[in-house]
Amino acid sequence: MIRHWGWVLHTLLSHWRRHPLQAGCLLVGLWLATALWTGVQALNSQARESYDRAAELFTGSAQTALVDPAGQPFSQQYFITLRRAGWPVSPMLSGTVELVGVEGTRRLQLTGIEPLTLPGEGTIATQAGDQSQLQAFMLAPGLTWIAGDTLSELGLAAGDTPVLASGEQLPPLHVVDTLPPGMLLVDIGQAQRLLEQTEKLTQLVVAAGFAADLPPLPESVSLVWETRGEDDLVRLTDSFHLNLTALGLLAFVVGLFIVHAAANLAMEQRRGLLQTLRACGVSLKTLLAVLLFELLILALLGGSLGVLSGFALAALLVGDLAASLRGLYGAQVAGQLSLDALWWLTGLGMSLLGTLIAGGGSVLAAMRLPVLAWARPQAWREAQGRMIKRQTVLGVLLLLVAGGLIFWGDSLLAGFGLLACLLLGAAWLLPLCLQAILRVAQLRRGGPVRQWFWADSQQQLSGLSVALMALLLALAANIGVGSMTEGFRQTFTGWLDQRLAADIYVRPLDSQQADVIEKWLNHQPQVHAQLPSWQLDTRVGGWPTQLSGVIDHPLYADTWPLLENAPDPWPQLVAGTGTMVSEQLAYRLDLAVGDTLMLDTPAGVWPLNVLGRYADYGNPKGQMLVSAAGLQQRWPDLPLTSIGILTEPAAAPRIASDLRTEFDLGDSRVIDQAALKAYSQQIFEQTFSATAALNTLTLGVAAVALFTSLLGLADSRLSQLAPLWAMGLRPGQLALLSLAQMLVLAALTCALAIPLGLALAWCLVEVVNVQAFGWRLPWHWFPRQWLLLVLLALAAVLLASIGPAWRIMRTGPARLLRSFTHGA
Repeated sequence: MIRHWGWVLHTLLSHWRRHPLQAGCLLVGLWLATALWTGVQALNSQARESYDRAAELFTGSAQTALVDPAGQPFSQQYFITLRRAGWPVSPMLSGTVELVGVEGTRRLQLTGIEPLTLPGEGTIATQAGDQSQLQAFMLAPGLTWIAGDTLSELGLAAGDTPVLASGEQLPPLHVVDTLPPGMLLVDIGQAQRLLEQTEKLTQLVVAAGFAADLPPLPESVSLVWETRGEDDLVRLTDSFHLNLTALGLLAFVVGLFIVHAAANLAMEQRRGLLQTLRACGVSLKTLLAVLLFELLILALLGGSLGVLSGFALAALLVGDLAASLRGLYGAQVAGQLSLDALWWLTGLGMSLLGTLIAGGGSVLAAMRLPVLAWARPQAWREAQGRMIKRQTVLGVLLLLVAGGLIFWGDSLLAGFGLLACLLLGAAWLLPLCLQAILRVAQLRRGGPVRQWFWADSQQQLSGLSVALMALLLALAANIGVGSMTEGFRQTFTGWLDQRLAADIYVRPLDSQQADVIEKWLNHQPQVHAQLPSWQLDTRVGGWPTQLSGVIDHPLYADTWPLLENAPDPWPQLVAGTGTMVSEQLAYRLDLAVGDTLMLDTPAGVWPLNVLGRYADYGNPKGQMLVSAAGLQQRWPDLPLTSIGILTEPAAAPRIASDLRTEFDLGDSRVIDQAALKAYSQQIFEQTFSATAALNTLTLGVAAVALFTSLLGLADSRLSQLAPLWAMGLRPGQLALLSLAQMLVLAALTCALAIPLGLALAWCLVEVVNVQAFGWRLPWHWFPRQWLLLVLLALAAVLLASIGPAWRIMRTGPARLLRSFTHGA
């Protein structure tokens, strides 16, 4: 039995030995598809592994804590009171510090803990259980626990005692791999010293079992319960990762088109061989099993190469991913890949599944044909015609589903379902659309060569339809995502010009320094005005929100970008009776202009009329603009957060430099407008760097799919071109006709890809972006961008077509004559 299978497999594999380039194309398709998919999944897996490390650090999968209602530090006396009452609470103090490392200054989260009272559910409890480690951590000079990947990114070594930007020195660094990236963990006393928060805490962690029922707090303790689920950060960044997954899946599908084209071509070329094997007594079941086993071997080869390349691609992009998530969401992700065996097995599994989907269809189609029909080309063409009809019906159904999702879909998943239905439906309708256009072109009168040109182009659709679908999807994705990205870039740049109206922004270390800076600025003749502001992080309607208190100044009314507003809103805001809300907060809480928002404060409920809605692009949290006086009245201990300075443009660099020198402030605390815009635009570019790379690779994969199809059709084209040669056309003219046919089909596909790409851009802007982030972008048109992409696509098609056209041009008379005798 095994020898019988081996003989059949050896016979089938001989086809690939005779057509090594075709085998190479099939493996390249598998390689590219798997590489792009696994690369994206590696990036997402790295991010989620970092999220899991952060979620399970202290109390396992969910963390229940007691916090201040306004999100501010509170007295550690509350901890003493609750411990004396028998509550299993553990103190914690968190804040952001700037660490000066070998690779430059990096913002990190510094967290202080008290190991003896920590709940036993978290991963850090195991580390704290080691007595020797515990003593070294708590006793002077103490230790700073840090993740190994963070240590490597900073260019530091275990035992180093780096200095913070504030001038304070950290205890010696010690690697603890269970820590999340971007975190420094010290004893609570050290944290209070380093963060200058004497006898202050930011939360009390409570054991999960005790906190399950959220028992009432003593009257003397004015804290509130807060439960943070294990997927809080995952939900916050879900849209970012879902976007990457969608692009990776699109690239995977486009890559599988290469596999599909090569597998179909191989089955068609082996139809005589399959019939001979059946005549020699090979059963249909054995033949089917061996063909599928052949696909399995190819999948393992191509998939292994793809997984290795995907790892390399992810390693290349992981730095940009980490920077994007840190800048956009404050999410700390390790900048070095560390993947387990499951990821590798998943990549190979996707390769196997994709190969069976792409190549298994041609195998099953062949098995359904009668044995005597296997060697007849007409039977294969009829089978392909029936498949195209089924694809047309499915394409119409998918477009109808897409229309339904536009009207009735109300979730991020529905938004991506809309994109999938739109793209696949349009791709499956492409052959029908091209055939209709070619038939119309054929109706025009012309000579026999012209009539043959259009009729033969229709015939070529059956062999080229899969490759043209790949080109359509790749080009539409580039147009859609490119339009959204470029529109976002223009909108974001204009928005920055309005929001960053001050010339310099200063963040004092504390309130005392803020007073000194204000007095110093008053004596600077080039300073026209000061715009102090106070920020407070809290929750409004359960949504993380930043309250921003501003003073009465005409600059806000002149420059602040409002999407919608009530009449004369700014005087009402300054009076403390109203608020401006960010677009995403209005969307999450279903707020409209004219509604009343009841804000809980330590001084009681603060009723605020919604006076306007403004854009706040790139901010995952909500934001409210309120009166500075009203904010300070209700939070009297709230420190000044920043000072905007209006000055002579030419004097801004000098004043910024003097502020850094005079008050010993780092570059991150004194930022001029130009530097802040440059930093914001850098974060913007990093955010879409992975997207741009995947789009470019997808277009390249589509060009390879076309090359594969054209290469396979080159031999069968000789029997179709031989009659024209016999009529007097030279091989060079035949090659030019074939090249012109390919360019016409590609140009028609590009023309259809433009409206599909615009529809994709509309879905991204109006549906997916709103569901993911809560804000809507203006929809822009970029005809020059479409033209450039179309020219790039046609150039790729031309490069893919030159090889097969050259083979036709170099074909000698003897081979063309044999086509009349041995035509396929």
